[in-house]
Amino acid sequence: MDLAAALTYAVTGKHGVLITLREDGRPQSSDVAFLVRDGTFVISLTDTRAKTHNMRRDPRVVLHLTDPSTWTYLSFDGTASLSPVALATDDATNDALVDHYEKVAKQAHPDWDEYRRAMVAEQRLLATFTPTSVVGQIH
Repeated sequence: MDLAAALTYAVTGKHGVLITLREDGRPQSSDVAFLVRDGTFVISLTDTRAKTHNMRRDPRVVLHLTDPSTWTYLSFDGTASLSPVALATDDATNDALVDHYEKVAKQAHPDWDEYRRAMVAEQRLLATFTPTSVVGQIH
């Protein structure tokens, strides 16, 4: 499967399953919303979740996308990097989370002050997943 063609297809979606590795090597999966930006996937996470802990220890991940109605599926392999956690309503991570929200939701949040406070309270950050290969089929 051609990585560029798979990324072009992925731009049309926003939900997938992120698979990280537990300390004992077993996979751990989580449903996520993503945004494709410049050949990478950007995913909003909370600092306290298992997937975040797993990526800090081992950045190798898989992002699996599927459309059961057409038997289309793509499994991207690659590595993830994590932004700092949002610590203030006006820090760079919070600004990036605002941009991420607008692009994923395709609309503005009804109350940006509330949203920014929630990003700090939830200890939000962004994962940038850079795929290096993909398997699957597009129908």
